[in-house]
Amino acid sequence: MELEHLDIQTYMQLQILRDINSIVESLDASYWLRGGWAIDFLLGKVTRVHQDIDTVTWIDNRTALEEKLVNEGFQQVSVKKAFRDRQSDFRKNNIDISVGYLTFDGEKNLIMNGLPVWKWRPDSLMPQTYQLFGITTKVIHPKQLLDEKDVYKQIGRPFRQKDAASKEQLNQILSELF
Repeated sequence: MELEHLDIQTYMQLQILRDINSIVESLDASYWLRGGWAIDFLLGKVTRVHQDIDTVTWIDNRTALEEKLVNEGFQQVSVKKAFRDRQSDFRKNNIDISVGYLTFDGEKNLIMNGLPVWKWRPDSLMPQTYQLFGITTKVIHPKQLLDEKDVYKQIGRPFRQKDAASKEQLNQILSELF
């Protein structure tokens, strides 16, 4: 699919990903895509229209990243009190962007900041990059993405049809690429 044949929401989200790449690079930091966009970058194609953009970075990047995003025209939106330690939310051009913050617990387990019960896989933060429409970025390991779907089920998040499709795609990625 060519860039000019994409729907406007996908086109706008890709532009926002370009902006985020530039911002994170200017901070000499790293980030990883989660969710549907991570799957699309792993597959090298857009699989569906996405409602938002989900990312993670290190907690040490939080202050500088929030400031830079706001300075670049991203509107910071309120996060529920229970989530404030572990994420910041933004909006630009009616697109929602979530930034989760990672750290290590006292036993050197990778966790979401402020959520020590959710231990991530040691290989979650893949070092390699993936490309889509000229955008190069890192993504969360597909096994971690699958684990997240199971965590959502355990915590009572309502079933979404896209979760079933994502699990199928992630299993395909794991069987073909890993």
